[in-house]
Amino acid sequence: MSLEKLLSITGKPGLYELKTQTRAGFLAESLLDGKKIAVSAQQNVSLLSEIAVYTLKEELPLREVLQKIKEKENGEKTISHKESKEKLEEYFFGILPDYDEDRVYVSDIKKIIQWYNLLQEKGKMDFSKPAETESGELVKTEESPVKAIPKKAAPKNMAPKVSSSKKGGSGKNTSARKT
Repeated sequence: MSLEKLLSITGKPGLYELKTQTRAGFLAESLLDGKKIAVSAQQNVSLLSEIAVYTLKEELPLREVLQKIKEKENGEKTISHKESKEKLEEYFFGILPDYDEDRVYVSDIKKIIQWYNLLQEKGKMDFSKPAETESGELVKTEESPVKAIPKKAAPKNMAPKVSSSKKGGSGKNTSARKT
């Protein structure tokens, strides 16, 4: 599974897998405990495929950072996200030597390491880019479980329309304006 279906929800621990769309948002399944939750459209949600890490030159997509961790660890677990600030920064510097230390906080490093360990534990280690056509459009590699819900047209009101203007008049005020 690629990162396009994985979510981080503000205020909720861990990562979530996007399952289906609902009227008011969507359903997601926790990778931590497997519980399904309804996520409102008003909640702050980030797709992992949309997250990037600041470097001194550019923004590096999260998929590339996770791939670098995977290559360094040979697909095994990495250090714990509960290590000291110094150890976390040293480890992250070993993976991404040009990360912007002013804009990438220790809390961000903790999240990335925690997410990597969770994805490794669940066997969701496909960090490759989705295939694209020559025109730049994304090609679906698997059937998407998220489908748009067709909206039904509201029934028309069959009552006759009532005009608010008086019969025979144009509805405009024709009296002279007082100055």
